[in-house]
Amino acid sequence: MPDSSRVNPVAFNCEGGLILNRSTFLMQSGEALELQNFEPDIGGGYRRISGFKKYVNHIVPETSASSEKVLMTTIFANKVLAARGEKIWSSASTTTALFINASTSMTGSGTLTVSSTSGFSSSGTLQINSEIFTYTGVTSTTFTGVTRAASSTSAASHAISDIVSETWTVRDTGRTNAAKYSFERFNFDGNDKIIVVDQTNAPTVFNTSLSATDVSESSVAGAKHVVAFKGHMFYSGMSSTPQELVFSQPFDEDAFSSGSGAGSIKVDDTIVGIKTFREDLFIFCENRIFKLSGTSSANFAMVPVTRNIGCVNGNTIQEFAGDLIFLGPDGLRTVAGTARIGDVELGTISKNVQPLFDKEIINSEIFESVVIQDKTQYRIFFSKVGTAQNLTKGVICVRKGDTYEFSETKGIRPSCTDAIVVAGDVIILHGDFSGYVNRQELGNDFDGTAIAGKYRSPDLTFSDLGVRKHMQRVIVNYKPESAIDANLFLRYDQESADSPRPAAYPLDSSSVTAQYAVAIYGSGGTYGGTSQPSVRQSVEGSGFTVALRVNDGGITAPYSLKGFQLEYQIGARR
Repeated sequence: MPDSSRVNPVAFNCEGGLILNRSTFLMQSGEALELQNFEPDIGGGYRRISGFKKYVNHIVPETSASSEKVLMTTIFANKVLAARGEKIWSSASTTTALFINASTSMTGSGTLTVSSTSGFSSSGTLQINSEIFTYTGVTSTTFTGVTRAASSTSAASHAISDIVSETWTVRDTGRTNAAKYSFERFNFDGNDKIIVVDQTNAPTVFNTSLSATDVSESSVAGAKHVVAFKGHMFYSGMSSTPQELVFSQPFDEDAFSSGSGAGSIKVDDTIVGIKTFREDLFIFCENRIFKLSGTSSANFAMVPVTRNIGCVNGNTIQEFAGDLIFLGPDGLRTVAGTARIGDVELGTISKNVQPLFDKEIINSEIFESVVIQDKTQYRIFFSKVGTAQNLTKGVICVRKGDTYEFSETKGIRPSCTDAIVVAGDVIILHGDFSGYVNRQELGNDFDGTAIAGKYRSPDLTFSDLGVRKHMQRVIVNYKPESAIDANLFLRYDQESADSPRPAAYPLDSSSVTAQYAVAIYGSGGTYGGTSQPSVRQSVEGSGFTVALRVNDGGITAPYSLKGFQLEYQIGARR
């Protein structure tokens, strides 16, 4: 007969990610039945994601209606570029380097110290939070001749790392009926440039002075996709020739003489996206995928990768963890280069969360994706007509070794995205449906809205579903980045209404006693330090299965759930 007085410990690491395609009884203990606004952490565990905040405090000016969404955002020549309505705009963004007190007087001779003034005009207007400043000069890290509380705004305190931005400057106009943009940075002649296409108008090239020049070739007007490959500029997605790739002469994006190396190639399906990968250009179609190899019009060769699988939307195609990833009709897939040069294999990677893709693909208005390189993380967002931002969902995919782990986002609704590395800093941008440009991976909330973080474990049986478990304690191992505010719940018997439902146990630095060190992050400690404390919580209730929930308060700094130990006594067998 089992000893019912003995306390039995069961411990597990948080690993495996969100699982939606298996019975909870077949899941590993560390996997998650719910993982919302937590991300599989490449350092181990599940991390509550960071928030986002405005990267430019000023709204991108509309053309004719406030309902116009941001159609493009990126960084080029130290400027933030954005498209909205019929115009393309530029601004600049930096952060405060010193705290600014509301009582600090600035009446024409003030100084603002920032991380960098690159991209800013030599004089002009700035905005920090809701306060407007004017300035008359710059150094590399300061604005000088500053007057604060301009334009009828009020002086306020501003923290270190608050966003500082300038007003938007128009760079191109007359882009009638422009839709979602694509763009490509390139350098064909020793000068950095960026080319943009908007599905309607002529492609436009900007130099580093942001002077705009339209591509004159009529056959590429209205292009939806643009990519530089082997010294040629490739265009596709024109509404009148949806199955055609048109490419320029070598090293000239606006020269199209066939005798000088330009040309066109047709495929037998509608092109939805093009992407360079290693030494080839991949052409994604609605029902097929092709690969273009070669170096010039003399030896370009098109071969099919698959004639049975297509891409749902070209905005989902990204280079990720040494592969190309895209959204197929059955979820996320990769086109992975194998050891044999020129060979490829296709693989489905999102089976664990396929029910989520099946639900979100339907009726989605806009698909957006972005790769966060320093986290080996791919994010895809689904925006639906009539769905508010706080209800908009997405999926996080993290590469860990040879496997992929997933979680879900809720509350991020991009209309366009971009990722760029500037001086080692990974900057993740998204334009929104309200006219603003935001930076992800910044702050502790979604631009003022709480982050609804939720974790739920499988229903744990401890290898015996027939025995009641009387819970005694839960030990939580976590890694805080500051003080945290979350609640721990225990739920029994698949959350049956007839089973105990104990009240929340506070999982915060003031209410939980640390096992080996105090739980207040950074306050010192002895054994093991406080960078990854284990905290011990007495609990109550019993059941044949036990599940853990963590609901985040949504406004504190991120933290990682690393693992749990559950301690219980054996009860009666049913």
